[in-house]
Parts: sequence; C-alpha cells; structure tokens
Amino acid sequence: MGYPFQLPELGYASDALEPHIDTRTMEIHHGKHHQAYTNNLNAALEHHPELHSHSGEQLLIDLSAVPEDIRGAVQNNGGGFVNHKLFWEIMAPNGSNFPTEEMSGLLNGSFGSFDQFKQTFSAAAATQFGSGWSWLVVDSDGRLQVMATANQNSPLSCGCVPILGVDVWEHAYYLNYQNRRPDYLAAFWNVVNWTAVSEKYSQTK
Repeated sequence: MGYPFQLPELGYASDALEPHIDTRTMEIHHGKHHQAYTNNLNAALEHHPELHSHSGEQLLIDLSAVPEDIRGAVQNNGGGFVNHKLFWEIMAPNGSNFPTEEMSGLLNGSFGSFDQFKQTFSAAAATQFGSGWSWLVVDSDGRLQVMATANQNSPLSCGCVPILGVDVWEHAYYLNYQNRRPDYLAAFWNVVNWTAVSEKYSQTK
C-alpha cells in the first residue's frame, strides 16, 4: 500500500469491542483520528513522487531517506497511519485471551511467563508520560522485547518490528475510562487477537 494512502477498514463493526472499548471511541478514533493521519501523510507526500511507491512501513524504517522538509510530518503522520493500522489488526471481538502455543512458548522464554509479560507490557503503557504507545516487538536479533514510544513514533524507526501495540493517547480511552488508564489497559487484554499477533511474528522470520 502506497500513496495515496487510504484509511484501512476496521475488519469488524465499531461496536464489536464493547464493553471493553466503546462504540463512540472507536468511531472517533478510527474515522476521525486515523483518517486525519492518513490525510496528512498524503499531503506531506503530494509533491514528492519519488516516495509514492513506498509503503508506510518503508518510510518509517528509513526516515533519513525522507526529505528533511517533510521528515517530521512523515514521522508523525506516517507513524500515526501505520501504528493505528496494526492496532486495529491485533484486536478482535471476544479476543483469544491466551496466546497461541508457539507465542506462549516465546513469551515464557523471553519474560518468564505470560503473566509476567502482561505486567511488563502494561507497566510500560501505564508509565508512558503523555501520549504514546506500548509495544511487543521483535528486535534486530530476533528477540522479543517490550518498549514504549512517545507520540506516534514507531519501533520500525529503531530497527524493531512491532507485533502487538496498545495506544495510550487519551483519545483511545478517555470517553469511557477518563483518567483511568490502568482500567483501559486491563480491558485491552480482553480484545487482543493472539492469532493475528502470532501471524505478525511469523512474518518477521
């Protein structure tokens, strides 16, 4: 997928993640915020046809190759586009709750247990100051790590491939959870699509 970028479909109804993520939040988050990142990314790239064949991921992997006059816009809006695309893909109605057998073994090997992974991931999300994300990534050595990024920065720009992420910008949860970010993070685990996460891991090999 390259320029002009199009807003990806959710793949499920806006109310499908109720009660964990409410319908109105999904409508605004996907239809307004993600659409704005898409529009702004297209606007930044409009006069740079040499980049039109690049996917969003390719742009973020090598930001140094993006002209300086649009680099910040591509980092912010390209990140917003790509980050949200993954976010919708790794959630599903009545999420699987537990990882696949392969992913379970990987998480146990990397973090000691699935519960310890959840604690580490949620702590990174809960303590991210201001807006940002918490991620499960595959690093350049093929290892699983948890990391947090500010704003719409992408792990791709740091040489890591995200396979699971949670958005902790306030627009992701404030209508339903107000300032209770930990409650939102606890609810998030109910809608994680571990089959999708495992598929994303397999694509990194």
